[in-house]
Amino acid sequence: MNKYILKLYNISQKNTRRILGLMSGTSMDGLDVAVCDFKGSGNRVKADLLKFETLIYDDAVKNKIREVFAKQTVDFAYLTLLHAWLGRQHGLMVLDFLKKWNIPADTVDCIASHGQTVMHVPFHQHHFSDFSNGTFQIGDGDHLACATGIITISDFRQKHVAAGGEGAPLSVYGDYGLFSQTGENRIMLNIGGISNFTFLPADGSMDNVFVTDTGPGNTLMDQFMQKYFQKPFDKDAYVAVQGTVNEKWIQSLLNHAFFQKPFPKTTGQEVFHLDWVENTLFKGDISDDKYHVMATLNYLSAVSIAKGIKHIIGDGSCHIFVSGGGAHNPLLMYHLRFLLPGCHFAHNDSLDIPGDAKEALLFAYLANETLAGQPAGGGQQGRIPRVNMGKISFPE
Repeated sequence: MNKYILKLYNISQKNTRRILGLMSGTSMDGLDVAVCDFKGSGNRVKADLLKFETLIYDDAVKNKIREVFAKQTVDFAYLTLLHAWLGRQHGLMVLDFLKKWNIPADTVDCIASHGQTVMHVPFHQHHFSDFSNGTFQIGDGDHLACATGIITISDFRQKHVAAGGEGAPLSVYGDYGLFSQTGENRIMLNIGGISNFTFLPADGSMDNVFVTDTGPGNTLMDQFMQKYFQKPFDKDAYVAVQGTVNEKWIQSLLNHAFFQKPFPKTTGQEVFHLDWVENTLFKGDISDDKYHVMATLNYLSAVSIAKGIKHIIGDGSCHIFVSGGGAHNPLLMYHLRFLLPGCHFAHNDSLDIPGDAKEALLFAYLANETLAGQPAGGGQQGRIPRVNMGKISFPE
């Protein structure tokens, strides 16, 4: 028997599995690394976050990814090379992380790598009749495994698509397994580049779980700040609070076809980008309106999130746990509290999982399910594919 097949079998039988989760989001700030110990699987799993850190990308790495990120036309040879290069870079970053925190590589059972999404094209977005949903993440798992010497599980989203899903949001599986609480309706809201949420019903039934993207989270604000203020993001909403929300602009932006489509749905920066904002709102110079645009984009994120949540709870109440970069934006959170007055808001940290670490941990959870669990899913009237996800790469 192949020694790594035997090793996978032994890992699946262990009482505790140590998995290192990796996540690189659409903001491209860096690589989130979470080392977690898992006991059990499914909704009986116990997860212990041992160490978390965001390893910041330097400008050279960001610029390499931006050459292909959400671009309709790319250099195919460059994309091919970048796919392998980024996998190895992630592997070298993992080794530095393990060395820094004195975690022996041979104590890590496997790496769970999300990779870097560079294109997300659900059917409702592309309309090629011969094709279904599509998504593509770079950062090859074989290169990562060879660089680290650790079994790697990667490319999680393809199985979701193969089973009829859109490849997103995948957080629903870990949200249900880790955070569902009988007797309490919960919404796990993640405000990253794109916002999404999972509704966890008080009855604890997977059949009534609901998950969807809602639209832009931070991506439009970040892109606007980078172009017009030469800042990576609007820290503490310093710019947005100096502007005024323009209701006519809001209505023009909300006329986007994505907002007219029924829930559930997914999207990406391929749809929500700065060119769209500029073409929708302006024909010429916007220098006199920069602060008002930021205020309006902030409110657009809030109102689109609130619309999605109201689709599930109406005017009712719910406990909303927030993670992602948007959780640190005070103006965005103010708008959400105003738009959802019956809801109780809390940071994901209150559930003993830091919000900034949540996505990396959720991919570690998916790897744990691949190793030791049963296919999960089936909620949302059967629209959450019942699958285990990820491709397995051996170090040799």
